[in-house]
Amino acid sequence: MRPLSGSYGLSLEVAKLADGRKVVAKHGRGPRPDHLRIEGRMLQRLAGEIPVPKVHLCEDDLLVMDYIPGSGSLGASGERHMAHLLAAMHGRPRDHFGLKFDTTIGPLPQPNSRRASWVEFFRDNRLMFMARLAHERAGLSASLLARIERLCAHLDEFITEPAHPSLLHGDIWGGNVIAAHGRVAAFIDPAIYHGHYEYDLAFMTMFGTAGAAFFDAYAELMDDFDRQGFFDVRRDVYLIYPHLTHVLICGLSYAAGIDSRLARLGF
Repeated sequence: MRPLSGSYGLSLEVAKLADGRKVVAKHGRGPRPDHLRIEGRMLQRLAGEIPVPKVHLCEDDLLVMDYIPGSGSLGASGERHMAHLLAAMHGRPRDHFGLKFDTTIGPLPQPNSRRASWVEFFRDNRLMFMARLAHERAGLSASLLARIERLCAHLDEFITEPAHPSLLHGDIWGGNVIAAHGRVAAFIDPAIYHGHYEYDLAFMTMFGTAGAAFFDAYAELMDDFDRQGFFDVRRDVYLIYPHLTHVLICGLSYAAGIDSRLARLGF
């Protein structure tokens, strides 16, 4: 057994088995009793869609999955590979917005009740749900909450309905992408649901996970991707949600990113 850095009250170790295979074991209770079971279920749902570790055991207090070694950063070739992987997953139509089960993003709950439209889902299940939680638990100001409410009242003026719902990873940043030899070896720690593929793209810009090589390749593969409109307006709308989650996880310093994006949108 070799310990790795854990998080959210969970321990993380690499175990070498008698037959030479290596697995990762996450164990503990975590932020909610079924946290590890949900994480395992999300990985199993992504299997066959994008590269993820194979899940061997999935229980409330123990998750065992393949160990995926990494070697360095993605680089331009890795970004292009990631564009092909995500475009293939995003391009497969799903039948509704939401998911058959609720998920998590980090230690936080993520409700996935089915909605008729993407605007309705992102407004009620994402922005307003997390804004109220951040106000109640993390001290997000009443004035900032009111500005988010005003944006939500006009949300259909800023984001568009996709041609179809897409399966999303939901939490793509550098720490959740394992790279090896200029390719994506695996995605980990998902926060899945069916939504607009642009949300995945927006999240990837928050910490510089994806750059020009990714977006050039993705735009070639996804004919309906309005790159200019995304970067001019819609990315700011989508980034409010991960900033809200970071207010809850990391603190109120992330409220500044919400404030600046609301101001650019006129709220």
